[in-house]
Amino acid sequence: MTDASRNFRELRLDGVGRDFGGLSALRDVNLTIKRGEFIALLGPSGCGKTTALNSIAGLLPLTHGAIFLDDRRIDLLRPEERGFGMVFQNYALFPHMTVQRNVGFGLAMRGRPRAEIDRKVDEALALVRLQAHAAKLPGQLSGGQQQRVAIARAIVIEPPLVLMDEPLSNLDAKLRLEMRSEIRRIHGLLGSTTIYVTHDQDEALSLADRIVVMREGVVRQVGTPAELYSRPAHADVAEFMGFRNLLPTRIAGQNGAFAQLSVGRATIEGTPMQPNTAADAIVAIRPEDLVVRPDGPVAAAVETSEYRGRSFFGTARTPEGLELFFRSDRPVRTGEPVQLAADPTQVLVYAGEKVL
Repeated sequence: MTDASRNFRELRLDGVGRDFGGLSALRDVNLTIKRGEFIALLGPSGCGKTTALNSIAGLLPLTHGAIFLDDRRIDLLRPEERGFGMVFQNYALFPHMTVQRNVGFGLAMRGRPRAEIDRKVDEALALVRLQAHAAKLPGQLSGGQQQRVAIARAIVIEPPLVLMDEPLSNLDAKLRLEMRSEIRRIHGLLGSTTIYVTHDQDEALSLADRIVVMREGVVRQVGTPAELYSRPAHADVAEFMGFRNLLPTRIAGQNGAFAQLSVGRATIEGTPMQPNTAADAIVAIRPEDLVVRPDGPVAAAVETSEYRGRSFFGTARTPEGLELFFRSDRPVRTGEPVQLAADPTQVLVYAGEKVL
């Protein structure tokens, strides 16, 4: 198959906005996507990620801004004129057509010669490892196989971009893991550019070259998986990236590179994520980094505990009523008093922000 990613250098969103009546689903989105990148649009339901994808695809007109493919403005073009491949959440396969006809549908609509359609469909089915199923109907396939058909249909037209809207959400956990690897493999083989919508941070971390975290129609942070995982720029991004402990705190002082923090009656240390311009702040800690330790500064009582292989994870509550998510290397019981501690490098401090 032709390496369609050679057809452009970058996709650029300039001040993109989309309103629905009085609701702003997208607000001033600025983003540049380079050829060959795998970009994940990540965020909770209603954050605007699918609206952004549909705006790029041409399924929704913009209210504000513009979209460019290199120097060519494309937001005024119809979807079919943009030539992008789209993989929908519900597969959107034609139930009465064979796998082969489903995959070749876009080429047939473009009036391509039969020999070319057959050749390209064979190539696409080989890429998704479905050659043996070409004559079957979608209803005769598993969910994972149907999703592969949808991917083959999207890539067979050799699009400059492949757009995927939560394509794995209808699959079970095992199939999701398998399809993650397949999607990344196909992306690498094609050298294509992929924009992938998901609410699952594990999917985004495992698939993407860069992640775009969105909230309430606004881009909150763009970065590599490592950057988003270890150093989220805002407390709301931290929450979505797995920092379940978001606690109100006051910055009481400084100890070298670390801020001294008051959490309930305890004093802990953490890493400031911006200059300490305000006393009030939020402290963010992942559950796996808040651990039971005899000399831990935070006193709490265990409320729940569950075994997860090598460790126990649970919830505890401080005398002041703060709920904490923690990890323990030993069994803990409901009602048991524990002392909790965290490495200051894994305690992130967001000055001037409030608990969400």
